[in-house]
Amino acid sequence: MIKVSDNAKTEAIRLMHNNKQGTFIRVGVKGGGCSGLMYDLDFDSELKDDDKEFEDNGIKVVVDKKSFLYLIGTTLDFSGGLNGKGFVFINPNANRTCGCGESFSI
Repeated sequence: MIKVSDNAKTEAIRLMHNNKQGTFIRVGVKGGGCSGLMYDLDFDSELKDDDKEFEDNGIKVVVDKKSFLYLIGTTLDFSGGLNGKGFVFINPNANRTCGCGESFSI
């Protein structure tokens, strides 16, 4: 399961409502970045055959089956701090992350 913090929920609702950017959050993992794997986040409204669906804190989150193995137990948060504004993945499976927090390794 992927959890959604209150901050992430607030920002997701704002983006989906104001920008008409889909009906759920799609998260995934792809190769790249300085640590080997990168998080991918988008808003979507179309499900694919291998998608896993979750709902937490009133937000629907969809992840492909392959990415789910890397994201089990992850919390999606949103930071508006001085280090940058955006969605943040708090992943207990990551052994190492890069300085910017956008890539990781397991």
